[in-house]
Amino acid sequence: MVCRKNFFRWMLGGLACVISLHGAAQTFPSRPIKIVVPFAAGGGPDIDTRRLAPRLSDALGVPVVVENRVGAAGILAAEVVTQAPADGYTLLAGAVTQVVQKILRPQAKFDPLTSFLPVGQINTSPTVLVVPADSPVRSVKDLEALLRSRPGQINFGSGGIGTAAHIAGASFVNLLKLNAVHVPYRGSVELMPALVGGQIQFAFPIAGTGVPMVKTGKARALAVTSNKRLSALPDVPTMKELYGEDLFVQESWAGLWVPAGTPAADVQKLHTALKQALTDPDLRAFFAGTGSEVESSPTPEAFGNFMKAETQKWAKLIALTGVKAD
Repeated sequence: MVCRKNFFRWMLGGLACVISLHGAAQTFPSRPIKIVVPFAAGGGPDIDTRRLAPRLSDALGVPVVVENRVGAAGILAAEVVTQAPADGYTLLAGAVTQVVQKILRPQAKFDPLTSFLPVGQINTSPTVLVVPADSPVRSVKDLEALLRSRPGQINFGSGGIGTAAHIAGASFVNLLKLNAVHVPYRGSVELMPALVGGQIQFAFPIAGTGVPMVKTGKARALAVTSNKRLSALPDVPTMKELYGEDLFVQESWAGLWVPAGTPAADVQKLHTALKQALTDPDLRAFFAGTGSEVESSPTPEAFGNFMKAETQKWAKLIALTGVKAD
């Protein structure tokens, strides 16, 4: 009788253990998820991520918080996330910036293609060539003429070495054989004060940062680097329109990554939630209003293949423009 009782206890205990393990495997996510943003609060990438976070929270059923880790044009945040547990609870708001930084700084302690697993793309956005609202420069041709008349005396700013704004500015200067001084800042949020304060005379912030600057009347848009005109700035020409050069088509993108080793089932759950979040009409309207477009990857693998193609494209662009790490 005692043996029979012990046998049933053993069976029930084993069954409880199996049920417990099975339940644990089904609980992700069961606590808050953190998205690390590589740029300063108030800039375009930060605002975009904070707009996305509540929709992602609704889709996942847990809070989604945003943390800013500013430094080294996105390298610091990337390195921080590579050291996080591969459990799906720490994500990086990855972007073309990290791809470019790895090309410029091979010694960086991360690789976008191997240190992370892709979750999905969020949006894509060009840069916007802007000057101060009170600048006498009214067109790109005016700016070109100014640079030719004052070689080496005009400054352009960016959120850091190798950022989209830096490469767009360097493309403009190098492809047209101009001479201007690049002034890197610690984030795109610092560009507007620098323009207003006269430290820089033009910049190519990403649309998420540049369009609001234009719409508030603080800056004037001269051109965009997208393949076609932006609905948010329909009267502003593209650089390709003006010069007929394909290399002037430069569109930044953002997405979510998790540390390599994160369980595939958790990556898929995050991907599904991201796709659901990106269907929100208010979010899509917000992105459109700031000059970016929603790009939802059909699968995590598709986003990974896209990143590989982008790595090759930007490596070529960097080689052609001569952009180098400081």
